[in-house]
Amino acid sequence: MERAPERAAIFFLLLSLTVAQYTTESGTGTLNVGVILHLKSLVGKMAHTSIMMAVEDFYAVHRSFKTKLVLHIRDSNGDDIQAASEAIDLLENYNVKAIVGPQKSSEATFVSDLGNKSQVPVISFTATNPTLSSIDVPYFLRGTLSDVAQVNTIAALIKAYGWREVVPIYEDTDYGRGIIPYLADALQEFGAYMPYRSAISKSANTDQVEQELYKLMTMQTRIYVVHMSVNIASILFTKAKELGMMSKGYAWILTDGISNIVNSLSPSILEEINGAIGVRFYLPASKELHDFTARWNKRFKQDYPNDPPSQLSIFGLWGYDTTWALAQAAEKVNMADAIFQKQKDTKNTTSLGTLGISTIGPKLLDSILHSKFRGLSGEFDLRNRQREFSTFQIINVVGSRSKEIGFWTAKQGIFRQLNENKTTNINSVPDLDPVMWPGEVYTVPKGWQIPTNGKKLRVGVRTSGYPELMKVEKNPVTNEVTASGYAIDVFEEVLRRLPYAIPYEYVAFDNGQGVNSGSYNDFVYQVHLGVYDTAIGDITIRYNRTSYVDFTLPYTESGVAMIVPVKDDRDKNTWVFLKPLTTDLWFGSIAFFIYTAIVIWLLERRINNAELTGSFFRQLGIAIYFSFFADRERVDSILSRLVVIVWVFVLLVITSSYTANLSSMLTVQQLQPTVTDVHELLKNGEYVGYHNGSYVGDLLKGLGFDRTKIRAYDNSDDFAEALTKGSQNGGIAAVVHEVPYIKIFLAKHCKGYTMVGPIYKSEGFGFAFPKRSPLVYDFSREILSILEGDSIIHIEKKWIGDQHACQNDGTVVGSSSLNFNSFSGLFLVTGVASTSALLIALLMFLYKNKHRIRNSISRDQTRSRYGPEHINEQNEERVIDSSQVQNLQLTVPDDSEYTCQQEEEISIELSPASGFQPSPDFASQEHRAVASSTIIASSSSQTPRI
Repeated sequence: MERAPERAAIFFLLLSLTVAQYTTESGTGTLNVGVILHLKSLVGKMAHTSIMMAVEDFYAVHRSFKTKLVLHIRDSNGDDIQAASEAIDLLENYNVKAIVGPQKSSEATFVSDLGNKSQVPVISFTATNPTLSSIDVPYFLRGTLSDVAQVNTIAALIKAYGWREVVPIYEDTDYGRGIIPYLADALQEFGAYMPYRSAISKSANTDQVEQELYKLMTMQTRIYVVHMSVNIASILFTKAKELGMMSKGYAWILTDGISNIVNSLSPSILEEINGAIGVRFYLPASKELHDFTARWNKRFKQDYPNDPPSQLSIFGLWGYDTTWALAQAAEKVNMADAIFQKQKDTKNTTSLGTLGISTIGPKLLDSILHSKFRGLSGEFDLRNRQREFSTFQIINVVGSRSKEIGFWTAKQGIFRQLNENKTTNINSVPDLDPVMWPGEVYTVPKGWQIPTNGKKLRVGVRTSGYPELMKVEKNPVTNEVTASGYAIDVFEEVLRRLPYAIPYEYVAFDNGQGVNSGSYNDFVYQVHLGVYDTAIGDITIRYNRTSYVDFTLPYTESGVAMIVPVKDDRDKNTWVFLKPLTTDLWFGSIAFFIYTAIVIWLLERRINNAELTGSFFRQLGIAIYFSFFADRERVDSILSRLVVIVWVFVLLVITSSYTANLSSMLTVQQLQPTVTDVHELLKNGEYVGYHNGSYVGDLLKGLGFDRTKIRAYDNSDDFAEALTKGSQNGGIAAVVHEVPYIKIFLAKHCKGYTMVGPIYKSEGFGFAFPKRSPLVYDFSREILSILEGDSIIHIEKKWIGDQHACQNDGTVVGSSSLNFNSFSGLFLVTGVASTSALLIALLMFLYKNKHRIRNSISRDQTRSRYGPEHINEQNEERVIDSSQVQNLQLTVPDDSEYTCQQEEEISIELSPASGFQPSPDFASQEHRAVASSTIIASSSSQTPRI
């Protein structure tokens, strides 16, 4: 069996010589092509069969082509030096004009330099290292995809499942290392990262692989991306299953190096990787592909009868299409010029120095770059010096086969079926068929877990200045640390809500100088140093601390405020009744009182209201009385009543508000803070206090307080004593503190103090974890759940008490007096109503007296028409008319009599007895005057007194 590959190689070598002899005898041109493969590997065997079939199929279809490929196949044996040696031999002794291969990326690195030096195109359909795509090696072409192409698919899977940590396991070669920087960049785009990179030598034995796996088990990350050849991968997964790493909670992602040939792996290897998912190039089905696959399977059995049956992979198809493209390009090049020119520099006596330069190399390279056709593996186009990708397939290894569960494209992301117009929702599980994970479970692994080495979560704790938040005690005999308090209850409630168990132990903070000595910054920094796995307690989330730790969401209220004494500000002086309304509201109300009174007086004066008699000031006073007391029964005009109705509503609102506010001022105790602004303390040079060890001290210095004016205290009782003394007696005027501490202080010292502010923003208290710890997300989520339920209320009542029991612990507001803006809408309404009524009355007056206005206008026009003489005559007549009616006195009890009086005056003025000779223009007016006199005589019930 061991001699079978050698016999096969000899057979194909003889076949190649036969083809070469045949082409020479027939007179056609030949193009010597070197093929460098690892003929003992599965991929090498597949590619070898595909290349030979490609030459046969191509010239069976293109019988008229004059240029034939002559293949010179070499075995690199998986060794870089052997591959380079074979390439030199092919260039020197066989004058090959192109090289297909080599198979490995590390081999291709050196061979591509040889091709670049001799201007011989090197086409590899298996070397996927991204670093090979360089302008420094223009004669290297890639008939396959770069590993960069699959990176986005892997990153999309990790992102869709919500994983944040990934450990790549790769072989320590150019092929294995090449993908890592690109994968790291793709993960970083959505916040994931690699906490560790596991590199395994390609020559590693089982013990070395086992030792590396043990190291991975001590870490908390459980998501692995495997990028290596099949030989090393088989050892890796065998040991991983023995160690229990192919069980529930783990996730393994295979790159295309394994996924592309997974169906050709032995059942024993497939059993080891059961539950893994992988990505591979998607190959659309076609009739040509189906027919070729059947022929290939038959041919492969003939070539390697002693090997187990294998399924055709994408590497075999890429080798087939690459050979086809090279045969097409060779036909377009004039083989008459196909010679090797010796290099001018002959001083170098090494083999590299004696390599010739192919004269047709540039033309052949250009012809390959412009060769475009649809092959068995899809569109073949190397204009970008490598194949372009479009769709990747996602598979799941289940039992002894691979199961297709979805696809990925750059445009649509992850989706279940092709031609599905749907994008992936990044906030939910990806749209894939159900995945069977390691351990034969369908629950998505969370991506991490506490290491299985028995280590407990080390939780750093320290006693707070407020024991209600945290109190730490240490047993002097057993050194066991116990903790209690508000923060501890929240922490343990989070642990109870997590869907997994976390063993933990409390570790008291001690920097070498005793328990609790040192600042909170030092306490938090212990997490960064690895002393603690987390630090809990009254730890304020601050910007400078986020540079070395990550915080959960805050579990307390945020902000910095002041504690100040309060005083009874109930004013009992003579003028307290003026305080419910501000000055602008008092003057505004008086102005609208007067305006409304004037409007009512004008409206009632028009109809001669009986109440409005006497002097002008008496009438105005009565009108003001109407507006003030809203007496609708004493006004006669409908317009006046409408004004009064609107004013009644405004007056009702104002008086009700005034009464309520005055009652509050006279009956409720008005506790006002002695200080309402922190800048007032700074301006007056007052002393302020803060909690010892808190960052608030630096905050006060930043606000401009002198160091001598800042005093530190350790507990709430010290604060209360200092506030009682006052700033002038060795105490302080205010305490600047964080809101959670203030709530505890007010719960103990309710009477006599209040909170002012917040005066400064802060994020509250949170738990500190190492950077990028996966626990941060889970803890934050459970903290949010606690804050939205009743649990936090019970915890607060247990340690702080009923925060609503103290009546003066709320935020202090400003003055309670009502101002003009509070009633601006009402004043606008009454102003519009009064003004509108006044305008309507004016229009009514103008309408009723339109005849007199028109006559007045006509007399003015006549006066201007007849000149001065006629004006004098009219004046004389008016004197006579005046003398006639001078003693006429009429009593008009109502509007109708007043109208009659107007009509009678008009009739007297126009009567013939007056001696006035009307002009023709006044004929109609005379007629109306006579009619009016008749109406007056018949309808009037009273005789006017003359």
